[in-house]
Amino acid sequence: MGSSSDEAPLKAIIIGAGLGGCAAALALKAQHFDVTVYERLKTFRRLGDSLGLGENALKLLRRWGGQQLYDDLCAIGNQAPDMQIREWGSGRVLAQQPLMDMAGYIGHRGDYHEVFLKATRDAGVPILMDHEVVAFDESKPSITLSDGLEIEADVVIGADGIKSRARELVLGFKDHPRSSGYSCFRAYFPGSIVKGDPKCAELVEKDSVNIWIGDDTHVIQNTLRNGEEFNWILTRKLSHEKDMEITESWFQEGDLDEVFRCIEGLDERIVAAIKRTPSCLDWKICYRDPLPTWVSRSHMIVLLGDSCHAHLPTSAQGASQATESAAVLAICLKLAGRANVPLATRTYEKLRFARTRQSQTNGEDLRDRWHNALKNVKAGREIDPETIKMRNRPLYAFDAEADAMQRWHAVSSQVAEELREGQITPLFGAGSRSATEGVASGVGAASA
Repeated sequence: MGSSSDEAPLKAIIIGAGLGGCAAALALKAQHFDVTVYERLKTFRRLGDSLGLGENALKLLRRWGGQQLYDDLCAIGNQAPDMQIREWGSGRVLAQQPLMDMAGYIGHRGDYHEVFLKATRDAGVPILMDHEVVAFDESKPSITLSDGLEIEADVVIGADGIKSRARELVLGFKDHPRSSGYSCFRAYFPGSIVKGDPKCAELVEKDSVNIWIGDDTHVIQNTLRNGEEFNWILTRKLSHEKDMEITESWFQEGDLDEVFRCIEGLDERIVAAIKRTPSCLDWKICYRDPLPTWVSRSHMIVLLGDSCHAHLPTSAQGASQATESAAVLAICLKLAGRANVPLATRTYEKLRFARTRQSQTNGEDLRDRWHNALKNVKAGREIDPETIKMRNRPLYAFDAEADAMQRWHAVSSQVAEELREGQITPLFGAGSRSATEGVASGVGAASA
């Protein structure tokens, strides 16, 4: 099965030029497809804060974009060898582990995005800015832009984020987020703001990552470029129903007075840095149920990245999993051939669902372990360092392309039978083979 060398290449439309959309463009272009990316924004700004890229993603990006792309991405990331997990009040180190066990290379999302965009353009993929998709025809399939222009393709890929318009088409309804009961305050600012305070010296003299864990709360601090840039994230359990009201916004301003109340009793080193913070964002963390499908009824429009498997910040895998999904979708489209896109898209979602769920639940598990660790101390039990460490290392050895190739025959045979019978097994929910708990996702750029 697959396309012959003399037929026209498969034509793919990608909606969204974020990290997932660019990864999809690189993966599909590597398979010699005809790819165009449509982005509604006129221009990109350096938005967001810290984001991690694991070796599971970096190996794929090197395969598609070469050693220079790999080197450029690694150079963006935090160069500290280790991270420290500390007790909330004293700052005592409870556990230490290699930073690669956490998130791979942690860098600024905007810097990573700039490199992704350049690599995509260097690969010869057009990125058409200020092109908003306002409608779909899933039977053709096609997209319609805000100026009325309709464009057809063999497959349409919705990499349009947590507020995905494509997801509404795939599901047939608008899925509403629900509060997880947790919120993040986030800040990113020049390290010079805190370098003058001797209490902060240890945090900004070089690249570092520290995590303070407390009861139902934790703070992550990340320093980049040898102290030139400083990032902190405070995650807390919400205690009042009013606080759980959901505002889906990347840019909701945070109340620093509320932050100061939340860090009462925290290690003075990070408190000193937080109290010098000029401003912060208040980022509610919401749940979205796992989707029953990532593919439209016609099987020709398919979701990727945050539009179908957004992650908690504590997963440190959102961008990496989007990159893996891009790899698998491209392989499936190649193996199925241009004439059999439904087989490709339906095989892709089945190959990816369990893997992304594992990564998502890793983030939920880690948050819960951190937020309960000190309760065990109060009960008279010492903390075993292994119980609070991040457990992402096993994810890194995975090769998404090799796995898709290896499992293609078995999974695509099952899918082919389902397509013949007209009865697609849902990924989640009634009738699924792997029903699980609700998917936790950060509202906004849930790939940190």
